[in-house]
Amino acid sequence: MIPYGRQWISDDDVSAVSRTLRSDYLTQGPKVTEFEQALSSFCGAEFAVAVNSATSALHIACLALGVGPGDSVWTSPITFVASSNCALYCGAEVDFVDVEPDTGLMCVKALRQKLTKAKARGSLPKVVIPVHFAGQPCDMEEISALGNEFGFRIIEDAAHAIGAVYKGKTIGACHYSDITVFSFHPVKIITSAEGGMALTNSENLARKMRLLSGHGITRDASEMPNETEGEWGYQQIHLGFNYRLSDVHAALGLAQLERLESFVAQRNELAKVYDGSFIACEGLRPLRQKDERRSSYHLYVVLLDQSTSRQASFRALKAAGIGVNVHYIPVYKQPYYQALGFDDTYCNQAEDYYCRAITLPLYPALDAKDQRHVIDTVLSVMSDNVVSSSTGEQSA
Repeated sequence: MIPYGRQWISDDDVSAVSRTLRSDYLTQGPKVTEFEQALSSFCGAEFAVAVNSATSALHIACLALGVGPGDSVWTSPITFVASSNCALYCGAEVDFVDVEPDTGLMCVKALRQKLTKAKARGSLPKVVIPVHFAGQPCDMEEISALGNEFGFRIIEDAAHAIGAVYKGKTIGACHYSDITVFSFHPVKIITSAEGGMALTNSENLARKMRLLSGHGITRDASEMPNETEGEWGYQQIHLGFNYRLSDVHAALGLAQLERLESFVAQRNELAKVYDGSFIACEGLRPLRQKDERRSSYHLYVVLLDQSTSRQASFRALKAAGIGVNVHYIPVYKQPYYQALGFDDTYCNQAEDYYCRAITLPLYPALDAKDQRHVIDTVLSVMSDNVVSSSTGEQSA
């Protein structure tokens, strides 16, 4: 089975982790700081806070921006559930902004319409979390302008988009946002096995997030409300969490970061091969790529025509040894969110996207032979489905 994504661990990565395992530090040590500094330097952000997952980063990002009961956070429905769960962790309400059906990205027009209605009701969001789906950046300049107009803060969910570029700015520079969050899960662009990072240009936000990720405990006397008992003193000043990244994980992430540009370049080349192969394929087209941005291509998603059975196509591709997937089931369709009051077709354009999307294998170690097998199988399956559909024999 050719998976839709997988990590690429080199001998250098293994050596880096091995050296850390033999060092004096396994949990909190110099590698965490090195990883933070290296990534903030790469992205052009002032501060970075490493944590044990992107989910944790999203949670403390919301808390740092003051999200709590009575607040509302808006995000995209075409994402993993963590993008919205982070607001619920804070006791806030969640709502969803519809997407562009040909990109899966938050639709700026839909966002403005929703904001205008919310302003009339007196229920504007405190935070909006655009998701750089599949590695392609959202229209951040426009979303930032709306943030200034309507008074909301912005967290970029860039779990898919490390190494991506928007209008000459590296994603993570926080040029159009308060905080940017990355993921280092094994199927992402680079991995630390598990891990995440929150970047910001605000020293105050960075301090809050660092405090929240470490149990809310400080050893800085200037932050302590009570007099310390001695040099060993520490005080808990917030209800924080154990969201810290270990030195072992940071060592792997730091080693992988050295190959980030190479990984992104390889993903773009593989995507270009797919694009060229599918340009004349009836019944299928890739996601639309927008101007003035470079995708990191965490995912390669194709959209089937409405006349083509996704179920039949999915099963045929799986049967041929291709590990296709669907990214994502709209969050509001999940039973937990249905219980919150969202109906099954809450966002029309997200529904249009979802019913047609299939994710094909894409990762740097995907060799030409395996990619050719994927392409030939997809073309064959599409041909069969189009023929079946035209003769009324298509599977449901």
